[in-house]
Amino acid sequence: MAHRASHQKREDRSGLVAGIAAFGLWGVIPIYWKLLKYLPAAEILAHRFVWTTLFLIALLSWQQRWPEIRQITQSRAALTYCLTSGIAISVNWLTFIWAVNAGRIVETSLGYFMTPLVNVLFGAVFLRERLTRIQFAAVTLAAVGVLTLTFGYGKFPWVAIVLCTSFGLYGLLRKQSGTRPIAGLFVETTLLTPIALGYLIALHWREALIFPRTDAAHALLLCSTGIVTALPLVWFGHAARHLRLTTLGFLQYLSPSGSFLVGVFLYREPFTFGQLITFGLIWIGLAMFTAEAAYRWRSGSAEPAATPVAESPA
Repeated sequence: MAHRASHQKREDRSGLVAGIAAFGLWGVIPIYWKLLKYLPAAEILAHRFVWTTLFLIALLSWQQRWPEIRQITQSRAALTYCLTSGIAISVNWLTFIWAVNAGRIVETSLGYFMTPLVNVLFGAVFLRERLTRIQFAAVTLAAVGVLTLTFGYGKFPWVAIVLCTSFGLYGLLRKQSGTRPIAGLFVETTLLTPIALGYLIALHWREALIFPRTDAAHALLLCSTGIVTALPLVWFGHAARHLRLTTLGFLQYLSPSGSFLVGVFLYREPFTFGQLITFGLIWIGLAMFTAEAAYRWRSGSAEPAATPVAESPA
């Protein structure tokens, strides 16, 4: 009995380390994309699909998980969901990469702070999940924050809206597909890699492809997009197996918090009073939502799944 408890404690500790590593890396990932700012966002995205697919082929072969992939490909519904979720994550990735290199990291963090609340809203709209009063109030505060920034200060945070909406749709479609993180990502990237390759070939024919003309260090960075995309998912998968979903729900805020700090303090992006009001309202909403989720889980009045967890931001 004592041995089992000790083993469980080690697993919980390793899960916590893996969760911090995954969400921590997603939080500082803008630094990585900044190193590739000389490339157009669309070209970076195309390379990301190609190199991620190649890396996942090696990873799935090492893990001997090809029967899982075969099972997904035999389901028309799963393939359809993977294709649509792949399109959603493509929009998310492209917007994020462009925004980072356009000096809008703070706005990307706003989008990912809003994502848990958008997940709750999508659950109510598409899955007929009932919102509690606190959840409704939290979503309303987020909406007021966006409207405040839009009408009070004349700036619509379209980057944040696109990021949280596309990632919310991605999570919804991934939930419907029933696929696991690594396997699902592989099917998504594999379905869209031919389009990415076609785009890169078209750039090559027009002599507009920048990648071959770059130096070795930047070429290595570009080729490593597959590792940067998939490795945090491996850590996330380990954390999800060994941590309570409520704990993961708290950890997910490391990602937008990291991006916010990187944008404000490392790249000196402006943080206006209008943004402060918007962030403040959303932070209050998140605090209300998270506190209620933790209380309901502890009291046993709700399933742990009531806490939505981001799977693969940026």
